[in-house]
Amino acid sequence: MLNKKNDNIINDNPINGAKITRTIIGIIIFIFALTTLLSSLVITKPDEYQLIRRFGEVVNVTTEPGLSFKVPFIDSASPLPHKMLIYDLPESDVITSDKKTMIVDSYVLWHITDPLLFVHSLNGSTQNAEARINTTVYNATKVVISSMTQNEVIQSRDGKLDITQAALSPDESVSSNDMELEAPESVEIKSLTELIMAQIDSKETQYGILIDTVDVKKLDLPDANKEAVYTRMISERENIAAQYTAEGEEEAQMIINTTDRETSILKSTAESQAAITRAEGEAQYMEILSEAYADPDKAAFYSYVRSLDALKTAMENSEDKTVVLSADSPIAQIFYRNN
Repeated sequence: MLNKKNDNIINDNPINGAKITRTIIGIIIFIFALTTLLSSLVITKPDEYQLIRRFGEVVNVTTEPGLSFKVPFIDSASPLPHKMLIYDLPESDVITSDKKTMIVDSYVLWHITDPLLFVHSLNGSTQNAEARINTTVYNATKVVISSMTQNEVIQSRDGKLDITQAALSPDESVSSNDMELEAPESVEIKSLTELIMAQIDSKETQYGILIDTVDVKKLDLPDANKEAVYTRMISERENIAAQYTAEGEEEAQMIINTTDRETSILKSTAESQAAITRAEGEAQYMEILSEAYADPDKAAFYSYVRSLDALKTAMENSEDKTVVLSADSPIAQIFYRNN
C-alpha cells in the first residue's frame, strides 16, 4: 500500500523525477571524466622510463621525469629502470694459457641507453638483458684469461706490478750493492677489468644497453688444485728463505772477516807502540843507571837503596824470619857503615 502510494506521488510530481535523473547522469559523467583523466595521466619517476604502448606496440617513450599524457583506455604505460643496475655473474671456470684452471667470480654494472631498442631486441626484459650480459662477459673473460699465464692473471688483479718481482727471473742474481743503488719502482699494467672491457668494446649497444664496468670479485683455484699450488708456494717460499739465509750468512762472514782484520791491525799497532814505549823506558832506565854509577856518592846511595829493597823482599810474607848474613855481604855492609 505504501509503495503504491509513493509511486503515485513520484508519478504525480514529474519535476522531482527529472532532477533525480539529471543528478544520476551528472554523477556518471563526473566519474567517467575523472576516470578518463586518471587514465590519460602518466607519472614518470626520475629513475625510470615510461613506455607508452598502443595495442601492444610502443608508440612513445617518456624519458623526462614528471607528468605526461596518453590516450585514455587505448594506451598503456609500463616502466623501465633508468638507473645503474648491478648483475652478479655466477662463478665460472676458465683455463689459463699454461693450462691452469681458475674460478672467476665477477659482477657487472650496466644501464639501459635506448629503451625502444631494448624493447625491440630484448622484449623489454631485464632478465633477457642479464642473460645476454652473462654470455658476453663470460666470453670476454675467457678470451682474456686464456691468453695469460696464471701468474700474469694474479699479477694483473690489482693493475700494478713491482718491477723487482716481475723484471727479474728467479735465475738472475743481484748483489746487495746493486739492490741498494736501484730502488724498487712500480710499473702500471692493465688490470683484468681493462682487458675484459677492451674485449667487450660496447658490443651490447646493439641491444639498447651499455656495460659500464666489469669487476672481478674473486680469483680462486679448484679444490683439487689448491693443495698442489700450496705445496709449490711453500717450496718457493722455502727457496727464497734459503737464499736470504745464505746471503745473510755471506754478509755476516764478510763483517766478521773485516772485523778480524781491523782487530789484527789495531793489535799489531798497539804491540808495536808498546814495544817502542818499553824500549824508550829501558833506554831512560839505563841512562839513569849510568848517571848514578858515574858519581861515587850516587853509586853508593843507589847500592844502599837496592840493598834495603832486597832485604825487604827477603823478609816479606813472614812474621818470624831470621836472616843470616856474612860480614862481607852488601846488606851487612849497610849496618857496618851505619855503625
